[in-house]
Amino acid sequence: MKKDRDIEATYSATEFADKLRRLADSVETGTAFEIQIAGERIYVPKNAEFSVEHEREDGAEEIEFQLKWTIEE
Repeated sequence: MKKDRDIEATYSATEFADKLRRLADSVETGTAFEIQIAGERIYVPKNAEFSVEHEREDGAEEIEFQLKWTIEE
């Protein structure tokens, strides 16, 4: 079993757009998505759940595009 982890990585606008394009292509074609975050390669299965979250607190706002799935071992 992999260790618990909570990482937030910051990307330039160009890098972020590239990652979103690759994700969108995977979603449209129904294929798995692969991304490397802080040195770890993550494999998102094609059956992942997708959601968008909006938070507003203390004068700041945040939008998160989330992908969630169960790890099968």
